[in-house]
Amino acid sequence: MSAVEVLQVNVLNNPGFFRDPFCFEITYEVREALQQDIEWKVIYVSCAKDESLDQVLDEVLLPADTVGRFQFTLEVSAPNPDKIPSDDLLGITAVLITCSYKDQEFIRIGYYLNNEYDEAEMNENPPSPPLLENIRRHIFSEEPRVTHFLHSFDSPESYLDENASHPSYNSLLDTVEETQHSKLKNSDVQSSRMNFV
Repeated sequence: MSAVEVLQVNVLNNPGFFRDPFCFEITYEVREALQQDIEWKVIYVSCAKDESLDQVLDEVLLPADTVGRFQFTLEVSAPNPDKIPSDDLLGITAVLITCSYKDQEFIRIGYYLNNEYDEAEMNENPPSPPLLENIRRHIFSEEPRVTHFLHSFDSPESYLDENASHPSYNSLLDTVEETQHSKLKNSDVQSSRMNFV
C-alpha cells in the first residue's frame, strides 16, 4: 500500500481549444503522514520519438503531513507550440500527471489526446503556418494509463500496491507514435485504439 494514493482524477475543460489551459480535479489520500511535501507535475508530450521535447507545463508542491483525503484543482497553461515539431502539432499525443516525493516519482497518470482543426477541410489541407485558434483538443479521459513506481517514502523498505497496473512510459510513447503514424485525425477515435500494445 502506498503512503499516498490517487483516488480519482476528473478532466475538466474538455474538449477545448489548443490554447485553453489544462484543468484536472484530483482527489488523493494521504495514508501515512510524510515529512516533506509531494510534488505534482503536468507534462505535455510534444513528440513521441523524442522525450527531450516534453514540456513541463507546471509543478506544484503540496503538504502531505496530515493523514486524510484531499482534493484540489490543478490548472496549467497550454504547451508552447513553438516547441512542438510541425508534424506533431496535429493528431494523437499524450499529457501526463506525475506525483513525486523526495524527487522520486511514485505515480504517473497518462491521457491520450487528439488535436485537430474544427473544420474538415483544414484537417485535409492543414494551413501553414498553423491556425492555433482553430485547433480543438480532445482528451480521452475515459481510460487513463496509470503507472505506479516503487517508493520507500519515509520508510527504509519499498512497497507497491499489488493491484496496480504497471505499463511503462515507453509503452505509452510507442502507442502515441503508432497512432500518429496511422494518421488518426478525428476526435471520435475510439479509446480502445489507444490501449497499450
